Amino acid sequence: MTENIERVRCLIIGSGPAGYTAAIYAARADLRPIIYQGMQPGGQLTITTEVENFPGYPKGIAGPEMMEDFKQQAERFGTDVRFGVVTRVDLLQRPFVVEADDGKTLHAETVIIATGASARWLGLESEKRFMGMGVSGCATCDGFFYRKQDVAIVGGGDTAAEEATYLAKLCRKVYMIHRRSELRASKAMQHKVLHTDNIEMVWNSIPEEVLGDNDGVNGVRVRNVKTGETKDLAVTGFFVAIGHQPNTAIFTGQLELDAMQYIVTKPGTTQTNIPGVFAAGDVQDHHYRQAITAAGSGCMAAIEAERFLTNIS
Repeated sequence: MTENIERVRCLIIGSGPAGYTAAIYAARADLRPIIYQGMQPGGQLTITTEVENFPGYPKGIAGPEMMEDFKQQAERFGTDVRFGVVTRVDLLQRPFVVEADDGKTLHAETVIIATGASARWLGLESEKRFMGMGVSGCATCDGFFYRKQDVAIVGGGDTAAEEATYLAKLCRKVYMIHRRSELRASKAMQHKVLHTDNIEMVWNSIPEEVLGDNDGVNGVRVRNVKTGETKDLAVTGFFVAIGHQPNTAIFTGQLELDAMQYIVTKPGTTQTNIPGVFAAGDVQDHHYRQAITAAGSGCMAAIEAERFLTNIS
């Protein structure tokens, strides 16, 4: 219905470091941005306990608390922050037409996509129970907390291999659990893993249960897929590195996506193949996936959106 149509100069889809930073910059540029937070307001950092590598927080900060700071800063400058999910977009006409689950239809002059990527999980009930209490989807984010401890990581690709070697520099021992008898990672990464003394391969095995108590994870039960035998590994950290899935489903057929379904942006920019549509954060970055790089790209997207609007006005 026409009374539900809103006109907006800058619409931001998704929150987290990229979305909120874009909102801060867009609001300060007087673009009066509206941001729809998505199904997980604050993004993946809301399932992270302590963040110690983001500048400006010398004592560290809990992920959810940090995202609340970002949100409040965006609101301070006039961002309209909305709890809700964008359900449909039409980016092939101008202004762009966007529908949300609150019943609103928005006509947007620019759109910044910051929907992020979701870590793939094993689907274990115990994995969910100990999320943030020893279970993590990011070794570079959380590995620091497990210095001189024994940990386990699941996966066999390049990401798992990279994270295993990263953890090996911090931890006493790293069990790398893989369901096959050889890694899928590149030869160079395989060589690195297999020649790191404190990485122990657990071949032909899958995790059956993450073990722990009120203090967090204290082990993982694995089953050998060939023999059916199970054994418990004593670990305090359990890392899942079986990939990420970018949240790009509603943009399929409109935006250019790569083979892994990440949004393709022009090198050195956040510009997509559609003028006026920008992508920031993990939805277009499968290399770094850090809060600081997401925030930086959110800043870029807002500046580029402002310049785009200036040039067409």
